[in-house]
Amino acid sequence: MPNHIVLYEPLIPANTGNISRTCAGTNTHLHLIKPLGFSTEDKQLKRAGLDYWNEVEITYHENLEAFIEYAKNGKFYLISKFANKVYSDEDFTDTTQDHFFIFGKETTGLPEAFMKEYEEDCLRIPMNDQHVRSLNLSNTANILIYEALRQQKFLNLELTHTYENDKLK
Repeated sequence: MPNHIVLYEPLIPANTGNISRTCAGTNTHLHLIKPLGFSTEDKQLKRAGLDYWNEVEITYHENLEAFIEYAKNGKFYLISKFANKVYSDEDFTDTTQDHFFIFGKETTGLPEAFMKEYEEDCLRIPMNDQHVRSLNLSNTANILIYEALRQQKFLNLELTHTYENDKLK
């Protein structure tokens, strides 16, 4: 799996549940950096992820430092509205390398020191900052993972589906 979604200290179970469903449908590895703002047994989390929770490869990390050590050989992409580079200008085509899309806590984002250390790896989604503070976390994760998959020609995903038995008569 070359693509990974990383959630730093997520707070809202519905966001994580929606993201886990996307991960299940796209063969994307999900990483959760503790502390979490909810239990993974939470009803809202399971409702949002439906019955896909068991279909997702999930790795839990005790803290940001543990995650960095785990993923040190991969390419980091920190997603922030404060970044200078636009996500669609980035090249995600190298499927021999792990791509880690790192999203911050819903209320405060990623730690400032971490952002400064990886400033060249920060990406943003263009938006009108005058009307909204930020986009929803699960929507943002979907935008990034599908851009990476598009560039990777939707590697290992079903591109066509036939309905041989469902044809109109």
